[in-house]
Amino acid sequence: MKISRLEFLTLLLAVAFGAFAAGWFLRGTASTQPVRVETQNVLSLPTPAAVATMEPSAVPSATPAGAKPAPSSGKVNLNTATAEELMTLPGIGEKRASDIIADREANGPFRIPEDLTRVPGIGEGILEGLIDYVTVSS
Repeated sequence: MKISRLEFLTLLLAVAFGAFAAGWFLRGTASTQPVRVETQNVLSLPTPAAVATMEPSAVPSATPAGAKPAPSSGKVNLNTATAEELMTLPGIGEKRASDIIADREANGPFRIPEDLTRVPGIGEGILEGLIDYVTVSS
């Protein structure tokens, strides 16, 4: 039996395709590598003790330039504080302290710390710097 060139070429291509397909499907099945997970280099976070002791206003950019440090003895009660106690607050000088006392005498005690914005010269920006240091109680 004699085959023509075209039949030989077709047969050769079919065998080559079969070998390629068998290699494609069988690739890597004999030599699969297991997945390795290294646990020697464990990442650890630094202890948050240094961060936990800092107050929000202790960040240098949180207070404006030239601002006085916050009072060290706790929060200042806006309803009972003297002018000297009010001047220990950041952003409060002699003029604003006297304005706070005058407003307190004219309009009654502050109900919430945000009532401080009713004082002339104290806006939202100054209130943000003060809110952590003031309290209101009768």
